[in-house]
Order: sequence, then C-alpha cells, then structure tokens
Amino acid sequence: MMHNSTAIIDIGSNSARLVIYQVSSLYGFHLICEKKSKVRIGEGAYEKEGNLQPIGIHRAYLALDEFINTIKLYAVTKIFSVATSALRDAPNGLEFTHWIKEKLGLNIEIIDGKTEAKYGAIAALNLLPITSGITIDIGGGSSDIALIKESKIVDTYSLNLGTVRLKELFFDKNRPSKEAQNFIKKELKRLPSIFRHKQVIGIGGTARTLSKGIMKSDAYPLNKIHGFNYQVKEYHDYFSNIASANRSMLHYFYISKGRFDTIREGALIFQEILAHVEAKEVITSGVGVREGVFLNDFLKHNNLQFPKKVNPSLVSILDRFETPHADSTKLKESATKLFNLFVKNQRISKKYLQTLLNAIELTPIGHTFNIYQSYQHAFYATMQEFNYGVTHKEMILTAMLLRFGGKSLYDKEIYKVYKTLLPKKRELEILSFIYTISVTLHENSSIEEFDFSLQNERLTIRAQKSLYLVKEKIEELETPAKLTLQVLDCQVIPLYYF
Repeated sequence: MMHNSTAIIDIGSNSARLVIYQVSSLYGFHLICEKKSKVRIGEGAYEKEGNLQPIGIHRAYLALDEFINTIKLYAVTKIFSVATSALRDAPNGLEFTHWIKEKLGLNIEIIDGKTEAKYGAIAALNLLPITSGITIDIGGGSSDIALIKESKIVDTYSLNLGTVRLKELFFDKNRPSKEAQNFIKKELKRLPSIFRHKQVIGIGGTARTLSKGIMKSDAYPLNKIHGFNYQVKEYHDYFSNIASANRSMLHYFYISKGRFDTIREGALIFQEILAHVEAKEVITSGVGVREGVFLNDFLKHNNLQFPKKVNPSLVSILDRFETPHADSTKLKESATKLFNLFVKNQRISKKYLQTLLNAIELTPIGHTFNIYQSYQHAFYATMQEFNYGVTHKEMILTAMLLRFGGKSLYDKEIYKVYKTLLPKKRELEILSFIYTISVTLHENSSIEEFDFSLQNERLTIRAQKSLYLVKEKIEELETPAKLTLQVLDCQVIPLYYF
C-alpha cells in the first residue's frame, strides 16, 4: 500500500485553503487534512487599481506560514500552491509571490482563469456522476466556467465577475442593485454562445452555500452537499430574495453567518449566469480547484480521467479497510445472475445493477470493525466515505442494502428518514433479497458456482455440493411477498459404523 501524500494550497480572493491527500493505490486517495483561513487577500484591491493591500498581505502571510507548519506534520512528498484572480489581477501579485518564496520557501503559481476553470472541470468530471454540463465556480474576483460534453472538457472561460469585486464596487457603496445586475449582464455578453447547457455543476463557496440553504429549507434528509441537485425554476425566488435581502435577514434563508459578507453578491451572479446559459438543473460539487490540481498530477498518465469502471471512492474505501475485495468476483457473478432473472420477470429495473454490485464489493468493510453487527458498521462507513461518482440516491441505496442484510428491512426510524431518496418498497425489497441471498450463499459455503431459476414465484437455487449451512441461514431471511425458495444441492453423507 502506498502512503505518499500531496499537499495543495489554494489562494483565492476570499480565502486560502490547505488540503492534503494520501495516496493508497493506483486509483485510491483520500483527504487526511484540511485547513481554511478567510484571508481576503484582495480586500481593498479593486479600488486601488488591483494592487494587493497591506491588510490582506499580512493575513495571507500568517495563514501560509501556518499551512507550511502543518504540512511538516505529514509525510508529504509533493506540494502544489496556486493563486487565482486576486493575484493575477494585481500589478504587485508577482512581487507578493517572490516575497513569500523568500520568507517561507513556498513556490506559488499564479494561474489564469481558463486554467482555474479547467481544474474545476477535471474535479467535477472525475468525482461527480456526470458526462456533460457547464461548471460554474464563482470566486472573489472571477467566475470561471467550463463546458463538458461526452466526458471531455470542450472549452473554458473566465469572467471578471466575483463576489468581492461586486461587493466593493456596488454593495459596499449601496449602489442600486440594478447597476450591479447590468454590470453582470454586460460581462456575460463576453461569454461565447457555445456555453449553453441544461445542466450546471455548481463549484465553490457560493454554490455550496446556496445548496446548503435549499437543503435546510426543504428538510432534505441527507447532510451531504456533494452530488445534491435541484431544479433551477423552483428556486428562482429564493436566489432573488437573498440577493436583495438586508444582511440582518440572511439567517432566515438558512445562510451561515460566515457567508453573510458575500452571499448576496454570489446569489446575484449565480442567478444571472444560470439564466444566461439556459440551465434547468444544478448539481452541486463538493470538489473544485484543489481536487483538480491534485488529479491533474495523480491522473497525468491516464489522460486526466479514471478508467470507466473505476470508482475512486470505492477503491479508496477498500484500500483503507484492507478488505479482500478480489474475492468478490464470484459473488458479484452470482448476484448478477439473480438480478437478471428478476429483470427478465419484470420485477425490478436494470438500472440498479451497479448499485447492487457496489454494495456487494463493500460488504467486507463491516468485518474490519467487528464481526458482530457488521452490516451496521458497513452502513455507517458507506454513508460517510462513499462520496464520489454516485448520486445521492445511489449512495443511500448502497448503504441501505448493507445496513439490513435481509432482516428488518423496514426498520421504521432509518427507513422513514431516507424514504424519499429510496426506490419503491417493492423494488427495495427485491434488491435487498438478491443482495442477501448472494452474500449468504458465498459466506456459508465454499461453492463458487450456483444456478438459479425463477418460475411461478419460486426461486430455485442449485449447487453440486452440500448447502447445509446455507439452508439454515436462509430460513432466517425475509423474502419478498409471494416468493418462495427452494434449495437443491447434492448431499453426500459417508457411511460410518459403531
């Protein structure tokens, strides 16, 4: 197992962040450290011809010094430090990076807006269940946009629209909101007409803050921002009300206090861009530039993409829990056979197969904690760690299959919490049954190959060896309504004499 770690420092107009990723295998990695400081390095710059001011420089220095001290505590082999619009817009930006190099020994790369957009798109394309759309990352000084089609980054663009920029030019001066709106519309005219798509991927603090507000206002059952999606038309008024709200009223929109200073500006920019690109749906990204910088290096020999059948989240979980996942091959074959029988009999949709296989592959992680209640352990680990490349519905379904193991499927408390994100009871019942039968067969026998048939509501399982232990376990399982089980095996009991 690899244990190399990579540190990424991202210096934006509003905040500076440090993240450290530990590499566990060829396609496995996970976050082991995250630090954030609201340095506002660009504070006051837009009224001083873009020049960085002493107050922002001072805060940035202190934050970067702490980041470097933190990095020393980890086995970091690579450090990438990037700076975005505040430094690239600043006439004294290079002077600042040279000074930091001299004082702290840190090399900072000032990236242009198109590169910033590209990094965000790399992260979204690899770590969200998408193949197309427009990424929008609203920062303090710029809004960086990328167009993705058929799993390829087609084009990128950077607009001079940022929350801090708008705040200092309009909101701090109490200028009419119409002026700010016209400023945004004028800048959007620069965006090439190719940037049109019904799906937008919201990257960065503004998009995440707005999504968190929507989740709280709708009592969304899952506390996970990455992969959360919503329809644009349903929240038009929500965005408009935030943009025009008095600062003291923002908490009524479920906005966290730490975002009060720039969320009105961000909501206004986001809403105007959504309308301009003709977006119908937003999917929220919990990843962005930092992850893009990491993946740009991590996947440099793979055309900047994970192989099609590789889920980096699943790989990372299996790496860390050191599970014997290579042994799941035959189990997955049995599950696929069973699943296809139920699809053929129109009992379930074929769209659930990959989720079923993900659950099977993750099954052993529960045993890492304790053999007892292993299903519950696997459920909690999956809920926390299965983040990338799946929708919320797929993640919840995977975790629920692991949680119940064929028993107490409709545990009132946990089922009711996530009911709105789960399939209909009938399909959930069958999926849980297929999952549990498959696991039971392989965990309670040394047989690798099974035959299945489904006729007249009777599932028959055939094997060429004894399934004595399996028969005992199957008696304890819940079966879908009207379905009966028949196990046909070959029992050879040797004769013995007293």
